[in-house]
Amino acid sequence: MSKTKTAVVLLSGGIDSAVAAALARNQDFEICALTFDYGQRHRWEVTAAAALARSLAVARHSVVKLDLRTFGGSALTDDIEVPRNRPPENIPLDIPVTYVPARNTIFLSVALAWCEVLQAQDIFIGVNRVDFSGYPDCRPAFIEQFERLAQLATKAGVEGRAVFRIHAPLMDMSKAQIIRAGHRIGVDLSLTHSCYDPEGEGLACGRCDACILRRRGFEEAGVLDSTRYAAAR
Repeated sequence: MSKTKTAVVLLSGGIDSAVAAALARNQDFEICALTFDYGQRHRWEVTAAAALARSLAVARHSVVKLDLRTFGGSALTDDIEVPRNRPPENIPLDIPVTYVPARNTIFLSVALAWCEVLQAQDIFIGVNRVDFSGYPDCRPAFIEQFERLAQLATKAGVEGRAVFRIHAPLMDMSKAQIIRAGHRIGVDLSLTHSCYDPEGEGLACGRCDACILRRRGFEEAGVLDSTRYAAAR
């Protein structure tokens, strides 16, 4: 059956974005995947996104280059040490230095522009407020307000030709629940990359917040984690 709806999906290369893309596909959307090469320390995720795009058989995959190292201000885009070995229970308590200033606002803005060009009205993003490391742009309030902004900031919205919808299907799911969902619908989770500070050839460090949340998520989900970690614990 041909798909009649098009959605722009933010595909970072991580677990959350991969599952969000698969959920969009299962809702009969034709997927136009959008990945950002923004000067991030963990650029291996761009390679992972390309592999996922092929695995998910997306209609189009665009990689946009945005050098956020121009501004820095984050351990992911500047010479700031990535936090390691934080207890999982402490990870959501503050906004860590791995927060990239306004990243999801920037990414969603580009996705919105592509939506207008494609005459699409749907954007999928894999944010969630459970295992989210304290990032302010992963909250429901942010998604709701950006959806409002989309109507005011676009020609299609102002002229009444489009009602833009920002889908965040993982918003209330834990990492374990996301992994179970992805496993159930056939996402190849072995293709995903999470580590913020990978070692040579993309080897996961095993000690950054992202690795800790990933490893705990697989354990709680009861799903095999095929990730190779440099540090056992």
